[in-house]
Amino acid sequence: MDFTFTEEQQAVVEVAKALFADVVPDGVPSPALTPGAVAEDFDRALWSRLAEADLLGVLIDSEHGGVGLDPIALCLVLRESAKVLARVPLLESSAAASAVQAHGGAELRKKVLPAAARGDLVLTVAANGRTGHDPAESAVTAQRDGDSWVLEGLQTGVPWMQNADLVVVPARTAEGHTVLALVPRGHEGLTVAEQISTSGERLGELHLEAVRVAASDVIEADGAWDRLRDLLATGTCALAVGLGEGVLRMTSEYTSKREQFGHPVATFQAVAVQAADRYIDLRAMEVTLWQAAWRVSTGADSALPAAGDVAVAKVWASEGVRRVVQTAQHLHGGFGADTDYPLHRYHAWAKQLELSLGPAAAHEEALGDLLATHALG
Repeated sequence: MDFTFTEEQQAVVEVAKALFADVVPDGVPSPALTPGAVAEDFDRALWSRLAEADLLGVLIDSEHGGVGLDPIALCLVLRESAKVLARVPLLESSAAASAVQAHGGAELRKKVLPAAARGDLVLTVAANGRTGHDPAESAVTAQRDGDSWVLEGLQTGVPWMQNADLVVVPARTAEGHTVLALVPRGHEGLTVAEQISTSGERLGELHLEAVRVAASDVIEADGAWDRLRDLLATGTCALAVGLGEGVLRMTSEYTSKREQFGHPVATFQAVAVQAADRYIDLRAMEVTLWQAAWRVSTGADSALPAAGDVAVAKVWASEGVRRVVQTAQHLHGGFGADTDYPLHRYHAWAKQLELSLGPAAAHEEALGDLLATHALG
C-alpha cells in the first residue's frame, strides 16, 4: 500500500480546505440540539459552492461533467468537510452517482451523472434496512413485471431523504439477487415519515407500497450493492477521522489556554497522556481508512475481499471517534457539557457516525464471518 497521494488528490484537498475554511460548525443553518429544533434543509449555499469547485463530481468521469478521480480523493474531501461539520449530502450523493456510473445503463447515466456533478440532482441511499440492524437489501423486495420493477418494503434512517431528489433503494429479488432502484422522492407508492437523527438532522423512513420503477432506472449488476455499501462505509470512516481531528485540535487549543495553579492544563501529565492516547486512536483510524479506501479504489488482490478492510476501518472509526469526543468533553471540564459550545455538536455527530451503517460490534461480526470463510495464507 502506498500512502503517497497523487498530485490530483492533493489538489482536491487544497480546494476543499479553502472551500470549508469559512464554514462555522455551530452557525446558521445548523440546528440547535434542543427538542424540536431541526434544520429544514441542508446547506444549499455550501452545496452550490461545492458544485462550482467541481467537488460534487469527484467520482464522476469528465465525459459527464466530473473530474474522474477515485474514492481516495472523495475521502480526502469528506475528511475536510467533517472538521467543520459541513451539512451536505456529499458522501451519499457521490456514492450513489458512482454506482450509477459503474453499473447503470447509458440512459440512466445520461440522466443522472451530469445533473449530479452540477449539483442540480441530489441523491441519497437507503442503507440501514428495516431496523438499522438488519441487512438493507433484505428490507425491500423487488419483483419484475414486464418493463418495470415493483418494490415493497420499508427502509429506516435514510439521510437527507427529506430534501433529496432520488433515493437508491437496494431490494432483494425472489431469486436472491440484489438490485438497486432509483426512486424519486414523491414517487407514487412511496411515503416518507420523518425521523430525527442523534445529530439533530432530519432522516426519512421509507414506506414502499407497490412502487413501480422503470427497468431503465434499476441496476441489476452483480456486486453493485456490495461495492456501494463498502464505499458508504469507507466514506463514513473518513468523516469520523475528520471530525476526530477537528475535536483534537479544539481540545489542544483549549487545554493550552486554560490554566490551573498558574500553569496551562496541557502541561499536566494526566492531560498529556489522555491527549496522546486519542492521537494514537486517530492515527489508527487514519491508517485503516486509507487501507480500506485503497482497496475500494483499486480492487487490489488480498486474502480477504475489500469488505474485510472496510470492516476493520469501521471498527476503528466507531470506537476511536467515540473515545476522542469523550476525552475531549472530559478535558474541557464544564464547557464540555455546555450545549451552546461547539464541542456538543461534534459529540452528537460523532455518535451518529459511530452507529451509521452499523456499530463496531456489527463489523467485528462481519469480519469474523469473512475470516471463517476465506483461508488466509
